[in-house]
Amino acid sequence: MAVQFVTVEEAKARKGLRMVVVGKVPSPWGEAAKGFFHIKGLDLVAVRLAYDDPALKQWAGQLSGPVVFHDAEPPRSGWAEILMLAERLAPSPPLLSLKPNARGRAIELANDFCAERGLGWTRRLQLVHSSTQKSGGFPGRVAAYLGGKYGYDESQGAAYTQRVIELLGKFAGVLRKSGGPYYFGDTLNAVDVYSAAFMALLKPLPDAQCPMEPWGRAAFEHLDDATRAALDPILLEHRDMMYARHLETPLSL
Repeated sequence: MAVQFVTVEEAKARKGLRMVVVGKVPSPWGEAAKGFFHIKGLDLVAVRLAYDDPALKQWAGQLSGPVVFHDAEPPRSGWAEILMLAERLAPSPPLLSLKPNARGRAIELANDFCAERGLGWTRRLQLVHSSTQKSGGFPGRVAAYLGGKYGYDESQGAAYTQRVIELLGKFAGVLRKSGGPYYFGDTLNAVDVYSAAFMALLKPLPDAQCPMEPWGRAAFEHLDDATRAALDPILLEHRDMMYARHLETPLSL
């Protein structure tokens, strides 16, 4: 079922799961959170992030997405705390093993997708750098905003690309060694959801499944030669399998 979008006032008046999301583009942190709730059969409503809405900023405490609310609990915006909330609200099907070694490995890989210096963070700065170099990436105003917010450093342009390539290689290597369709063999894991969602930053799903803004598609699809070569087909095959088996399309943006 498609995510229902409501106003800030409507969301505040509700109980249950409510979520502030970046609209019109498949922001991978938000799409992964939607994926967890979908897999676990948890209903939610969403509010699209509006940077000029003081009521939204007051409610969410920030102008970013995703921010997840559950009943009267404090809002959650970190990737790990959103995942842990999903696990608590619907323990089955589990998306994190309770076995320490497997759980630790999954959190390490999730961190490499979601956290600072992870794929999402670094790919975003790589696209900001492409914009500043007039070679592609985000539109100027978007690049200026994101660069200022996330610490873009022009001197690190080559390092951003190297880090993206390094992480793509790591993820592809894990998949090739897993022995099954998922990162952990035959068992669906949160890492599989993150991987499927974060591929949008390099190759979004077709427009029929992911109806995004043209400027966003052009930005996300911009790849230099080295990054394109590092984007192993197994990562996109895994993404397609995840959307076919477990995740909802078309995306609710």
